[in-house]
Amino acid sequence: MEFASAVLYVDDGTVPAVLDFYEQVLGWRRRFYDPDYQFGELAGPGPTTLAVAAHATGVRLMPDGYRPPAVGAPVAGTELAFTTTDVAGAFARALGAGASALAPPAVLPWGQAAAYVRAPDGTILGLCAPLPAGPAPDATASADA
Repeated sequence: MEFASAVLYVDDGTVPAVLDFYEQVLGWRRRFYDPDYQFGELAGPGPTTLAVAAHATGVRLMPDGYRPPAVGAPVAGTELAFTTTDVAGAFARALGAGASALAPPAVLPWGQAAAYVRAPDGTILGLCAPLPAGPAPDATASADA
């Protein structure tokens, strides 16, 4: 099986604005938007897509299983991570497009630069440099070893 797409479910009526935000921040292009279904999709540089759907669409597609969160509730427990060679620039672009800062750019213990923002739709975005070449530091190794 191959990963194809991530779908963000957002407040009804906000899909076009959410698509606009991700177009600005990621530089991805809109493949389509269906106003009847309140569903749209963005294409990035590879085969993976980012789709945005209204909660009403989730109920429409999964009538016996979709449970929308309370209106305006932030997304919890999920992060969408994107790699970039310019973490600071991506962080600034996201803030300029309406995201709120969660953690400014910093280098993580394994040598990867990363920053975190919350998109206006509530989704947590990780903005990360590609992992450095070579073996990653062993974060589990004891300092006495």
